[in-house]
Amino acid sequence: MRILAGRRKGCLTLGRGVYSFSEQSVAPERQVCAAAHVYMTHESPEEQLSERAQHLLRSLVESYIRDGQPVGSRALSRESGLQLSSATIRNVMADLEELGFVASPHTSAGRVPTDKGYRFFVDSLLQVQPLEAAAAAEIERQLEAVRESGKDLVSSVSQLLSSLTRLAGVVTLPRATQATITQIEFVGLSENRVLVVLVYGEREVQNRIVQLERYFSHDELRRASNFLNEQLRGRSLEEVRQEILRQLSETRAHLNQVMLDAISMAQHVFASGAQNGELEYVIKGETNLMSVAELSSVERLRRLFEAFNEKRDFLHLLDHSLRAEGVQIFIGHESGYRILDDCSLVTAPYGTPASAFGVLGVIGPTRMAYERVIPIVDMTAKLLGAALNSRR
Repeated sequence: MRILAGRRKGCLTLGRGVYSFSEQSVAPERQVCAAAHVYMTHESPEEQLSERAQHLLRSLVESYIRDGQPVGSRALSRESGLQLSSATIRNVMADLEELGFVASPHTSAGRVPTDKGYRFFVDSLLQVQPLEAAAAAEIERQLEAVRESGKDLVSSVSQLLSSLTRLAGVVTLPRATQATITQIEFVGLSENRVLVVLVYGEREVQNRIVQLERYFSHDELRRASNFLNEQLRGRSLEEVRQEILRQLSETRAHLNQVMLDAISMAQHVFASGAQNGELEYVIKGETNLMSVAELSSVERLRRLFEAFNEKRDFLHLLDHSLRAEGVQIFIGHESGYRILDDCSLVTAPYGTPASAFGVLGVIGPTRMAYERVIPIVDMTAKLLGAALNSRR
């Protein structure tokens, strides 16, 4: 039986927008399936499915997402609505399995979608509808109810995504690179550590602890903060870095001890972690994943939660999404990280059309309800970007 036909372009239609998934440069050791979005544009001729095969594959994926059970030929005949014999359906399924779109977990137990099957489903078979007006209005209402900025707002949005999808929500903190510094203060701690309080714009406050080479008295810290406030107030993070480099390039004879101390502290502050452009994120609803059968083993959950806490590898995916446009979907092994082989991640950047402030998304099993999760992620990103813009 022949199941091959003409190719359909790999893109995801969401309302009036079309999200074309293009390649991003990814380190060889972190191949993210050319970032998880270009399968259809690189398919080989033998992988172009007939309309019948596509219809049956869509029915199988939808049934498995809904019930979580392998789908047999008889059940698929009912689901698809096609007037086909069980033998015909079995033949089509055998061809789909040979091409890698479905797999048989157990003999005579029916078939389940593979990551490749989910990718074809998302790119070519899924019809995503815009989020209902009532749901969008509820998201907007909840965002408006949050008066805080920075981490408090991000935490609230992460919890909102988790509540709406019953999965895990993740939101990165807005990058401070575009905001201007309003104030910087130092508070001495023990063992040569200093608490740095940074105020951006009118609302956003960030606290960081830096380790200095020597002890600084309260008066030294006050003089250093006064000097830096005079030098740096009203400048963006990038302008601050440039100013520090300029000051360091000057002859030390032109700098008194207060200036030298202040510049030394500024180096520690603005060269550290999140101030150097590295993303930080808040994740909520991880316990929702405990009720997912595919992820419910104690060992698998332990390793997944450890990955969330360690952040390093997970941040790579979020950083990749930050540099992309529109909704991004990583399915199973496409993430490049074994711990996420049974998970999918749906993300979207938030900010302005000209600049992304951060990324938000939803983490769940590969058999998540994509048609529901995608518009929630898309609309929340747009509304969060608008909310942050109105507060700047």
